Amino acid sequence: MSGTPNRDLRPESTFLFREAAEAADTAARQLERNDHLVRELAQALRDSPPPFVVTCARGSSDHAATYAKYVIETQTGCATASASPSVESIYAVPLRLRGALYLVISQSGASPDLLRSAEAARAAGARVVAMVNAEGSPLAAIADRVIPLQAGAERSVAATKSFLGSLVAVLHLVAHWRADSSLLRDLRDLPGQMRQAFSLDWSPMVDGLAGARDLFVLGRGYGLAAAQEAALKLKETCALHAEAFSSAEVRHGPMELVGPDLPVLLFAQQDDALAGTLTTAADFRKRGAEVWTAAPGASGRGALPIVPTTQPMCAPILGIQSFYRAVNALALRRGRDPDRPPHLAKVTETV
Repeated sequence: MSGTPNRDLRPESTFLFREAAEAADTAARQLERNDHLVRELAQALRDSPPPFVVTCARGSSDHAATYAKYVIETQTGCATASASPSVESIYAVPLRLRGALYLVISQSGASPDLLRSAEAARAAGARVVAMVNAEGSPLAAIADRVIPLQAGAERSVAATKSFLGSLVAVLHLVAHWRADSSLLRDLRDLPGQMRQAFSLDWSPMVDGLAGARDLFVLGRGYGLAAAQEAALKLKETCALHAEAFSSAEVRHGPMELVGPDLPVLLFAQQDDALAGTLTTAADFRKRGAEVWTAAPGASGRGALPIVPTTQPMCAPILGIQSFYRAVNALALRRGRDPDRPPHLAKVTETV
């Protein structure tokens, strides 16, 4: 722990809290302002289907890319893989991408390796689409099409509303790509559900992690991105060593570490992955681990309140919205300023 923050902070006064609270407005703006351009892009994808999709991102945006993989593959059947920016920016190896949808996700649109990768993808014949918050960024200038995240300014180093905006943008695109009227109706309800999610009380988890040193965060399918994002935020705002795993992959070795000294946070959604995920949680409790579960059907000690949804693809968005409020409180509880991690910057210029 780093000691007392160098400014007098209440939970509601941090940029992290205020910006996370604005995520529902970000989603509402996106769904209204972007609808026409997303419809046009979706029609182009139906008229000329890509042979595959490639995502390119760093940090929280790469967690959004994990979400994009599961949503695109399960809803369209189009294989989706993550590109390593260093293949172009360091090793200068051109990839065969002709006809692919190359989806670049970035808050700033300024990281040099993402820019080089986008330029190389376009030169290779890919259709480059940028989901970016900074509409005037270099990335936006490179892309064939831009989907603005509509998040507005973010002052906290830890991205919140732009991350959630990225997930909503992915879901919005896929809903139109599939011409899925049911999913589009679910999206209309999402901003209101996000406001409700941000009001939920996860203080038992905050109390339980106040003195923790290590943590596993689990999810599967759509929920894996939530686990990845939560683990990153715990590291950067709370200096808490947190590692994200698939709730299936954790059984291939890492679970040996789980016990009284290693607690677990678990995200799940109402789909075919739920039963196995809850079984994993029960197994860890039997081993003496403290397990907090944000999942349908969870009960008893460690069950965190969630906003019910019949749409499993919306569950990670709602779960992370609740988590952001809790991680802000946890950072302050651990004597840290969540807006100003001492060794991090808002824009990471990797090459």
